[in-house]
Amino acid sequence: MAAGIATPLVRRRLRLPAPVVLATAAAAPVALCVVVPRSRGRDVATCVLQMWAYIAAYEMPNDDPDKLLSRVHVEYPIGVDRLIGLGVPPTLRLQRHSDPETFSRMEKVLVWAHWVWFLVPHGSLVYVLIKHRERLPRSAVLTYAVFDIGVLFYWAVPTAPPWYAAQQGLLRPVPERQELEDARRMMVEYGEQFWKDGWQPLYSFLAGNPLAAMPSLHFATSVMAAHVLADTGPVAGAIGWTYAATLGLALVYLGEHYVADLVAGLALTEFIRRAAPAAAPALRAFSRSVQVLEARAQGA
Repeated sequence: MAAGIATPLVRRRLRLPAPVVLATAAAAPVALCVVVPRSRGRDVATCVLQMWAYIAAYEMPNDDPDKLLSRVHVEYPIGVDRLIGLGVPPTLRLQRHSDPETFSRMEKVLVWAHWVWFLVPHGSLVYVLIKHRERLPRSAVLTYAVFDIGVLFYWAVPTAPPWYAAQQGLLRPVPERQELEDARRMMVEYGEQFWKDGWQPLYSFLAGNPLAAMPSLHFATSVMAAHVLADTGPVAGAIGWTYAATLGLALVYLGEHYVADLVAGLALTEFIRRAAPAAAPALRAFSRSVQVLEARAQGA
């Protein structure tokens, strides 16, 4: 467990191979379940260690930025979004109504919807833990499967977001608004205005891999959170789906994701939900194996 916590921290200094880092980090939640008896605290810690392994997997492609840049795909999602937007990517269609000098109330709401995403998938599981603990194992497996399977695409097909394409001059201007030369990254613009000197440290902490956009795990995990909440009741489900829809609009409007990224994220979530029954026997067998190890460790 200690090795799983430590290896992501020292991987650059010790030049650890990616398989070593990923294997040890992924083993940490299992090790915790062996050495610590089941409790709500252990459930939370297991999820935290799972996300620690995910963060390592998410950031590691960017450990060598030059190599990542040589592999990144920029143009194919632009082509897809041009088809969706009938010639103009939806991000540009939405931003042509914005004022580069200020932020409307709606735009501020969309930025905050993006920022609070960091709490939503995990907050949904905390709600399930408190109110419907019997649902937690399934809900947690579904939620973190989205993270873990999604991150594989960031290794295999690193894809740039709209704001990066705009920086490269690859997004076509909106004909009706020639003064809007390219897509803005409005989240960063408002962050600099709202957080002032605190923005750069905050942003640098959260931006571990800027070229990880396809599929959108922001949207995919929010859709899964909506499903998880809907399984507990209609009110929680309505809150979850309202947030997911708001975030979807925000991601496109603010220049963080293409509509194509959102479609891929939605497909990923729905695939995992439909594949869950087929995967359940293997997962139960693995769980029983861990429980056997736990029993032996506790008995010892």
